[in-house]
Amino acid sequence: MTCYRHPDRRAGVRCQRCERAICPDCMHQASVGFHCTECTKVGAQKVLRARDLGPDDVTTRVLIALNVGAFVLTAVVGGSAIGGGGELFNRFVLFGPWIDVDGEWWRLVSSGFLHWGLLHLAMNMYALWILGPQLEAALGRRWFVGTYLAALLGGSFGALLLDPLAATAGASGAIFGLMGVAVVMQRARGINLWQSGLGTVLVINLVLTFSISGISIGGHVGGLVAGLAAGWLFVEIGVRQRRDREAFAALVALGVSVALGGLWAASQWPNALSG
Repeated sequence: MTCYRHPDRRAGVRCQRCERAICPDCMHQASVGFHCTECTKVGAQKVLRARDLGPDDVTTRVLIALNVGAFVLTAVVGGSAIGGGGELFNRFVLFGPWIDVDGEWWRLVSSGFLHWGLLHLAMNMYALWILGPQLEAALGRRWFVGTYLAALLGGSFGALLLDPLAATAGASGAIFGLMGVAVVMQRARGINLWQSGLGTVLVINLVLTFSISGISIGGHVGGLVAGLAAGWLFVEIGVRQRRDREAFAALVALGVSVALGGLWAASQWPNALSG
């Protein structure tokens, strides 16, 4: 399949409006999928910018509000101005024995909205504020929420897999998942990751993950892998094959799979204790 404007170039997707085959140079990101150059002009599609999205970033704002609200609440109850710790915090943090023995499965999700301190919260929310609106507009709210949760659960799975006895919290797994989706989306559009800066940002974050003590390596890597998988499902099945229903069902299956993996990893805490 070749591009209708460039017959010598291979086409990766079809325009969501006219269904003509288009190459990466002719792909223009729309709210759902990609449009060709002509359809973009006709539809007056504008370039998506994080600060210029208006109501399309509602879900991102809600997620930030939930994280900030959880931080304030746990800080007040915990009696600490910097957050982290306290009875309420401990009820929702990720910890293998409490999940396995007490059946508190919700920690797989709730831990992704807790943070150990103000700096931890600020760094994650800044990354979400930069990445979230762009991906929310590109994926649509349903896909954005599904991807965020799948990446969050993937981070919980990874954290428990490497160390089920470590108390873990933070939105970093979900943030790394969003970076993974962004990588897939840019590659699908033929964008050079190093020229866009995304490749550099990802590498720096991975270097920090493996070099600074106290950072959950499993949480970051698990979220990234889940995000890459979610991005692949969206592009390859949802956009290129135009089978959005099947692609979203696969995304749900991905989330369920990593959640079950997290439950299994939590049950391995006796082995970690004896080791």
